[in-house]
Amino acid sequence: MSPARAAARLRVPLVSLLAALVAASAVLLGAGSAQAAGYRYWSFWEGNGKNWEYATQGPSLLRPDDGTVQGFRFAVSEDSGDADQPRRAPDFGAICADTPAEDGKKRVALVIDPGTTTDAPDGEKPPALRTACAQVAPDGSSAEALAAVAKPLRYDDSAMLCAISGYPKTGCGEQVSGDSGSAKPSEPTKTTGDQDKDTDEEGDGGGGPSVGLLVGIGAVLLLGIAAVVQARRRR
Repeated sequence: MSPARAAARLRVPLVSLLAALVAASAVLLGAGSAQAAGYRYWSFWEGNGKNWEYATQGPSLLRPDDGTVQGFRFAVSEDSGDADQPRRAPDFGAICADTPAEDGKKRVALVIDPGTTTDAPDGEKPPALRTACAQVAPDGSSAEALAAVAKPLRYDDSAMLCAISGYPKTGCGEQVSGDSGSAKPSEPTKTTGDQDKDTDEEGDGGGGPSVGLLVGIGAVLLLGIAAVVQARRRR
């Protein structure tokens, strides 16, 4: 076989190999740059005596017992698994200490945490965190307890809580990061354990490729280079 024909036959697999390397790198980089969708909304919590647990029902459906502590936290999160908890302990005794019990009514302690400036919509400043002791009828819902102490409330057409005491002025569960086309966060559906996420500002989640991803890309490229070198030695 002539040198020219040998070089031509060698060039074909080399071009194919380089194309495969480029495709593999693109896939890996794409996987590293993809971000989960984040939403800005009021999450709903229940106190268990010491810690917060993500509520399993929405405030319009849940009918808390007398002596219950409920929390609302405004923040950006993907779902209940990474939602920020209210930054005040669920202490019924402290919150309702100055509200005596009344016949025919129940007391529900509320922690209303509008969150930090990091999660606030553009042009808005979150009001201060506050607590309140609501007194409602024995069969009153969490939404009724909240309305008793924190009007005006705003809901969307699907009964999702959009604003407490007028904050925020606009928006309701809007997507603020991640892939487009995802649905709004739904009403609470699962419970989370104790989470230590009570800092005032969000940490840096890091949106770039991980160390493992970069190592994988490097390994693919090294294998490609080794294959090219070996093919040249066979000429």
